[in-house]
Amino acid sequence: MKRYAIIVAGGSGTRFGAPVPKQFVPLEGRPVLMRTIDQFHQAGNVEILLVLPASQQRYWHELCRQHNFDTPHAVVQGGDSRFQSVKNALAVMHPEPGDLVAVHDGVRPLVSVELIGKIYQAAASSGAAVPVTPVTDSVRQLDGRGSSQALPRASLRAVQTPQAFDALQLKRDYDVPCDPFFTDDASVWERAGGQVTLVEGEITNIKITHPVDIVVAQHLLHPHD
Repeated sequence: MKRYAIIVAGGSGTRFGAPVPKQFVPLEGRPVLMRTIDQFHQAGNVEILLVLPASQQRYWHELCRQHNFDTPHAVVQGGDSRFQSVKNALAVMHPEPGDLVAVHDGVRPLVSVELIGKIYQAAASSGAAVPVTPVTDSVRQLDGRGSSQALPRASLRAVQTPQAFDALQLKRDYDVPCDPFFTDDASVWERAGGQVTLVEGEITNIKITHPVDIVVAQHLLHPHD
């Protein structure tokens, strides 16, 4: 059984407000993306595919040279959307029956090796596995007319990555046009009729979206500093 990891890193950094895309912002002296890739490498026996826009690839290679970053990975050209980027990565894969693929946000650098392992293991048993955490904020659903209603948060879960799947089946599932319904890989899998197993995620598996998230990530890495 072969394990693939598709790491999607196509952000522009607009919301982050940095001069470089957020996946390249330093965390402990190295770009966020390097730590993300290293976590999957440490999980062992994972073939890593990094999806980057063509406009960012030269800069990435220069960063790798500057930081002597030699963790094995292949670079795949990103698409106009996350869906297309994942589809591009799946297109260069040649999975066999039983192979697994995990898809992960490049800006979730604190994912643990343990969670990566649990997600692959759950996908090997069920075909698809997604990490989730309880929703702690109150949430409301808009009805399109300006009104809203409260939703019971006990029945809701926040979805994280990595999301892992039977690689052959996910590749088949992605052989469709993009749809606004496809907010993540699990939604593509479900549209094709698949079922998803939920795995307990990690509250520390944060997504770097705003400048404060880098501060939080640094604190999580060194809570006693």
